[in-house]
Amino acid sequence: MQNVSDIKGNSNDHFVYAAKKIWKSELKKKVFRAIYFGKKGIKTVEYIAKATGLSRKAVLDTAKKLETAKLIHQTKQKYKGDTAYTKDDAYKGNWQKVLNYSGDSKKLDKVPTKVNPQGRGKATINIRIPTNKVKIQQVTIDDISSFSKIKNKNPNRSIAKIPETRMKKGILKILNETSKPPKDWGGEKNDIFTNKLKIGNKRFHAAFALKGPGKTVSKLMPKDMGKNGDQIQRLHRSSAQVFFVQYWKDIGQEILDQMEQLALAKSYSEGRTIYFGIIDGDDSSRLIQAYPNAFK
Repeated sequence: MQNVSDIKGNSNDHFVYAAKKIWKSELKKKVFRAIYFGKKGIKTVEYIAKATGLSRKAVLDTAKKLETAKLIHQTKQKYKGDTAYTKDDAYKGNWQKVLNYSGDSKKLDKVPTKVNPQGRGKATINIRIPTNKVKIQQVTIDDISSFSKIKNKNPNRSIAKIPETRMKKGILKILNETSKPPKDWGGEKNDIFTNKLKIGNKRFHAAFALKGPGKTVSKLMPKDMGKNGDQIQRLHRSSAQVFFVQYWKDIGQEILDQMEQLALAKSYSEGRTIYFGIIDGDDSSRLIQAYPNAFK
């Protein structure tokens, strides 16, 4: 385990780490507060128990968890005949901030850190790549030969929205994909991966990220893409050449911007054309109209 005290140059990393380790545990909050409150550098178990109203065993058990997380340190020798703990330099100046942010995911999502430079969902991807060495192409569902029946269909968002699982099965059926997709899990790269999608007469490996009707946002944004807002990045790690994001309502331009930057990087690293696009509410309704049997 890396000691967070070794992380230099960004105090935000410190308190975000600590806030997540404490999270909603009232015991951890009480013991952490008792150790860091005031100028006294060393706090014994007896002192902490009196300050928090907790039993000695509760203090020892909770302090052990905080020590394992490197948020506090147990003194090497007993202080005044009792087990005692000291503060970590990384948290002396922001321990109150740690407690204020613990258990509040909305606050933590907005904090810029080394891992999340501009706050979750707000990060800007800037990639400088020689344009003569890359080739990307933004496509729509009308450009996909596999979905050719869609061309004479008009958008109709009054069509009943279907669950993500049915959308997935429907697309796979249209593509004549017989392989069964893996079960969904939090860290998956994609919802659909196939080598049967056609553009013109050529087949491509394609990866789709599907956002079901359970989403309540009127416009899908990067922060809505997965628990950590990194679903688009994970999607582009797939061994594919064509990438699509599908949603039942509007899809923000920011998602296309992010897909474009990732397509540039992928094209540069792999030396081939990368295609990317979105399937919004209008195109989702057209797809169902064009292939009703596939979505039954």
